[in-house]
Amino acid sequence: MAAGLDPLLVELVKIRTSQINGCAFCLRMHTRDALKKGESTDRLAVLPAWAETGYFSESERAALRLAEAIARVSDGHVSDADYAAAAAVLSEEQVSAVAWLSTMMNAFNRVAITSRYTVADY
Repeated sequence: MAAGLDPLLVELVKIRTSQINGCAFCLRMHTRDALKKGESTDRLAVLPAWAETGYFSESERAALRLAEAIARVSDGHVSDADYAAAAAVLSEEQVSAVAWLSTMMNAFNRVAITSRYTVADY
């Protein structure tokens, strides 16, 4: 991926954003994508509580923190602390990539949720 983000981190950001927004369509799709790329079921299982685990690297934690702040922007702007935490670990390009990825996932979540797409077992 551009900006040097690990493909698994990209999927984690997509999944975590979709968890916050409650988008079943995107959760199913990106969880499957993450598993295909080699993500572990343990890490996926604890993703909503990533901050309480030792499963995630410093850069993953920084990206997830920023993604959550962006997804929850209606609760308040992205704080200086959240931005600084990401900027301390990620390159400027990576911070920008996480911000864009999070923003796009928020938009995709809203389209999928609004379209009332039924997520059912195959």
